[in-house]
Amino acid sequence: MTVNKKLIEQARLARTRARAPYSGYAVGAAVLGGSGAIYPGCNVESGAYPTTMCAERIAIYNAISAGEESLQALAIVTKDGGTPCGACHQVIYEQCGDIPIYLASENSSEAVEYRSTQLLPFPFNLNEH
Repeated sequence: MTVNKKLIEQARLARTRARAPYSGYAVGAAVLGGSGAIYPGCNVESGAYPTTMCAERIAIYNAISAGEESLQALAIVTKDGGTPCGACHQVIYEQCGDIPIYLASENSSEAVEYRSTQLLPFPFNLNEH
């Protein structure tokens, strides 16, 4: 199994752990660290909406808290292959750089590949301001 397929499968598994009682929109993500380890994340919703956390950010923060220095790729699985929210786009770019992002739906074994700069072509970069 290729690394991309493993990454997507880990995102698919993480999605089964999502807690999305308000939106009903379960999301699973998995990020590949420079060490080769894969870190999962799922969305966790809260009745106080600003405290909700997206799957993509949880996966990225899990990798960083485990000591990963670089992040190589991200897979996201949703019911319909949806893209990350704006906050996640910024975090992905800022913490990972221009990496491949694989988007898959719950009923497909195939994923669509994008680069993070395709999904967020004009990211905020504090070092440029």
